[in-house]
Amino acid sequence: MKDLIKFLTRYEKFVFIIMIVVPWLSAPFLGKKTFKRFTPGALFICIFVLIESLVAHKRLWWLFHKKLIPKVFGELPLILGPFFIGTLWIMKFTFGNFKRYFLTNFCIDAFFVYIHVPILKKLGYASLIRLSKFNFLVIFLIKAILLYLFQILFEKKKIMR
Repeated sequence: MKDLIKFLTRYEKFVFIIMIVVPWLSAPFLGKKTFKRFTPGALFICIFVLIESLVAHKRLWWLFHKKLIPKVFGELPLILGPFFIGTLWIMKFTFGNFKRYFLTNFCIDAFFVYIHVPILKKLGYASLIRLSKFNFLVIFLIKAILLYLFQILFEKKKIMR
């Protein structure tokens, strides 16, 4: 683990860029129709997460110790890469079946909170400060519901045109 931490620290900026780029390599497999259909929702939730990050930083819910660009959110590589593209993939395979959508989000979010966040902490990338893992998971699930509602309303409005 110490060797991995040394490597990641040494090539930190490269790792952040990889974190953004690798998920985008799967984007062509989404299909043009899926990409166009769900991008507004993915953009909406990414903007929401950026605003949430402002609140989180002020209230010290969590802290990102390392950043791709100084004075820019440390969450940015996660938001621009796996979160955005992951949102599109989840919507592609689950939208229209809320139970499947919610269960999928629950599993992915629980994995992130209970497995990935401790790894990020060990690597010195980020840590929860005033927020429990359970509360962090609840916040993720609320965002999932918000995204689903946004997509329903977006598509309803599109049909009415």
